[in-house]
Amino acid sequence: MLVYPLALALLCLGAGLLIDRCSDRFLPAALLPSVGVAALIALSQLSTYFSAIAPATPYLIGAFALAGFPLGAARLRRLLASARTQRQAVAIAPIAYLLAIAPVLLAGRASFSSFMALSDSAVHMIGADFLIHHGQDYAHLDLRNSYGQFINDYYGTGYPSGADTLLGGSGLLLGLPLIWAFQPFVAFMLAVATGPAWLLARRLGLVGSAAAAAALVATLPALVYGYELIGSIKEIASISMILLLGALVQLHGDWLARAPHRALPFALALAAGVSALGAGFGAWGLAATLVLLALLVAGRSRAAPRLARRSVRERSAERRPHGDSSAPGRHRDRYAVRPVLATTLVGTIVLLVAAWPTWRHISSSLHVAQAIASTGNAGNLSTPLKWTQVFGLWLRGSYKQAPVGAALVATDVLVVLAFCACLIGALTLARARAAAMLGWIAAMLLVWLVLDHAATTWVEAKALVLSSPVVVLLACAGAGTIARAARSRPARALATALALALVGGVLVSDALQYHSSNLAPTARYEELASINKRFAGRGPVLFTDFDEYSMYVLRDLDVGGPDFVYPPPALASLAGGYGRPVRLDSAAPRALRAYPLIVTRRDPSASRPPAAYRLAWHGAYYDVWARRAVAPAALAHVASSTARPLACARVQRLVRTARAGGLAALAAPEPAIVRVRLRHASHPRGWGRTHGGFAMQHPGTLSVAFELPRAGAWQLWLQGQFMPSIDVEVDGRRLASLAGQLAGNSLVPDTAGPLDVRLADGRHRLRVTRRGFSLAPGNGGAAVLDDAFLTPAVAPAAVAPQRLELDAAPHALCARPYQWIELVRR
Repeated sequence: MLVYPLALALLCLGAGLLIDRCSDRFLPAALLPSVGVAALIALSQLSTYFSAIAPATPYLIGAFALAGFPLGAARLRRLLASARTQRQAVAIAPIAYLLAIAPVLLAGRASFSSFMALSDSAVHMIGADFLIHHGQDYAHLDLRNSYGQFINDYYGTGYPSGADTLLGGSGLLLGLPLIWAFQPFVAFMLAVATGPAWLLARRLGLVGSAAAAAALVATLPALVYGYELIGSIKEIASISMILLLGALVQLHGDWLARAPHRALPFALALAAGVSALGAGFGAWGLAATLVLLALLVAGRSRAAPRLARRSVRERSAERRPHGDSSAPGRHRDRYAVRPVLATTLVGTIVLLVAAWPTWRHISSSLHVAQAIASTGNAGNLSTPLKWTQVFGLWLRGSYKQAPVGAALVATDVLVVLAFCACLIGALTLARARAAAMLGWIAAMLLVWLVLDHAATTWVEAKALVLSSPVVVLLACAGAGTIARAARSRPARALATALALALVGGVLVSDALQYHSSNLAPTARYEELASINKRFAGRGPVLFTDFDEYSMYVLRDLDVGGPDFVYPPPALASLAGGYGRPVRLDSAAPRALRAYPLIVTRRDPSASRPPAAYRLAWHGAYYDVWARRAVAPAALAHVASSTARPLACARVQRLVRTARAGGLAALAAPEPAIVRVRLRHASHPRGWGRTHGGFAMQHPGTLSVAFELPRAGAWQLWLQGQFMPSIDVEVDGRRLASLAGQLAGNSLVPDTAGPLDVRLADGRHRLRVTRRGFSLAPGNGGAAVLDDAFLTPAVAPAAVAPQRLELDAAPHALCARPYQWIELVRR
């Protein structure tokens, strides 16, 4: 979490120095990392476009960045010397990174914070890995399973992959699992935006600590921070490019209509934005380009009268081949048509080449953008976001939920203050005739307003996220204007209070989301990674747990998930829909033959796979079942269910059928399960009902009695979502403290445990306590207890199916319940 971003910073700095050298060294130091990001995105896109060289992408990225250091050695020495006098500017990016990665960093374990919010990050993980290893070659994908369908239906149809190829290239260069590199990468992409934000803050008239604070809060407004936490890699990368375009617009005098190759940074920023966000980035790129065009037209119109008034002697001096560059004609040359056309031509060529994979499939990219813009699917948004969230202030643990009570009042007050500060900032820019800054901000806000009124809920949310940094910068400019205008002590105190309210409001908003974040369960994914290593190449594997991140962790096993967005077509009926439990018993006996392996979650209340599968590996969270090579195909598979258990009469009919047909009958015994009736539990007021249990919405203790039929070793199983610390006790004896135990989605309870305990027969009491408030990440996250039950502690081998004695007495056949019975050939 610290080594990887440091390596990324060196890669981006080296690439930025190289581009700076190619652009006549006009770039300010603050823009070098973001320009480097743009260059590396372009390079990784081009290398993965050609499948033959795609695996070399990590080394190409490293070589490209490494070349920048000797070529920019002189510039680098000056940067290091000036860093001592500009500590505030240098410190902004590390501070922004630490705040962005805080939930994972303070958890003390490798993880990511997009868990249970939006599983799109799973797609980016598998896409980043696939593109580096195979490039844009999708012909060999197996579309009969979820993994192949996800890759093909996303990346094979023009889905933007600019940020993914840089993630894959940089992560694999260091040999990192992308599942653990993902959140540091997204946080780094956000931290890179502080450079352009700082330059824009300086151009808005802010200096010193005021400029640093403005750059920080403009990079981390509440809505942007929330999207960073859920791993919105495309939007976060695009924010850096939007702010970089804005900074280059302010510097237009240093490169526009000068030497054509000075357009390289602007063209790369456009290309990186298009590669990362797709054709939709065109709205922001076009707006910035139109501002440049307006500045050119305005510059020529101002220059024309001055040229007409110059003397013949001055004009003849301009025509001298070795004339002084500071001669009066310099201003005219700056706006001449030929340099403008040359700059435009070079910039266009760079834009086309750097984003060639996107342009090559522009029709598909436009189709994707149109589908997103017109879909009625709001994603993970139950209601549209409020337009006031663009000000970066939202005193609630989730940007999807409105503040309540005193937090709502405080949010409204802060929003009003921010709105007034924005008006003052705009008036200040208008009075100063800061055409470049005013034009760029107006263009960005216009893009937001158009999308907000013309697009769907999902696109409106994206527009708010991408516009929020611009609005926050404008509000900071207004606060700075008030501070400069304050003459008396009360006025200065008021100005200081306003600035602190805006900065503090953003940081408090971020802290609330940090507190409510849900982190991925590290140990469970490490176990899956061990399964992938142990059984690599033996797939495809049928995965019955609802967790789409398994497609990356089990990437060498060609995962098929019946409850995923893209289920295996032949087995889609095994789940009742997206996120619903998988019922292996509903599969036809021959339907599973294509899967040598089945990975199931350890859950004794779930039915085991058919008899053709043996238990090949047993872990803390998962069981791996391997199909026996000589296993006969079942002629019938009859399963029990809650609605229709296998009654004794039905068992006897199956046995008679087997006896008459010369078949064998195999049965999976039903485990002895003692249910804990949570509906009879005493619980704190305010804990809401959910599924069969409770949403533990605040600290408190649940207490419930249960009875055991016999003494011995038992295992206690809890199902739910347990992000904050949950203490579990039986008869006053503390068994464990659960934390960070989450399922792949809130639709399906997670099965934690088992917790081993020896108990006597008779009555016992279970207590489950949610601890009080703490500053730990995720302390305000999901805390739900759905179910609790106990099973006898038995060895894994005890789950093997039994061969029924066909001549046994009826009462012997029905001595115990069965999960299922299969009829097979002898």
